[in-house]
Amino acid sequence: MTDSDPVGIVLRMTENVDEAAARERLERERARVGELISGLRNEGLDTEQADQSGDVASFDSNQEDQGAEMIEREKDLAILERLETDLAEIEAALQRLDDGTYGVDEATGEPISPERLAALPTARTNVPPPGS
Repeated sequence: MTDSDPVGIVLRMTENVDEAAARERLERERARVGELISGLRNEGLDTEQADQSGDVASFDSNQEDQGAEMIEREKDLAILERLETDLAEIEAALQRLDDGTYGVDEATGEPISPERLAALPTARTNVPPPGS
């Protein structure tokens, strides 16, 4: 038992994981998601709503337009939040590669199926079979 492994079980990357291919795929995805995040931020999502919508006194004259803008902004913020979550998962998967625990189910310690990792390279666990 160690400080980093309080249960006494050291999980290690399974042999069926191509570490170089997994790292390359995750790094490409990190770059893609990072560009999407930058694009949304460059469209003004980092500024306050009041800064974007202008003077509150002019709100009455443009209620419909500003309402539509607000809905679009809310959608963009939801997309941004999801992309940031995806980026965090990618970073965590890259850290698991560095730690040698990529491809190991965090709950059971069993290997994650290659098919699952191919479909979802950030997978932390296996999907239990139906009916289990």
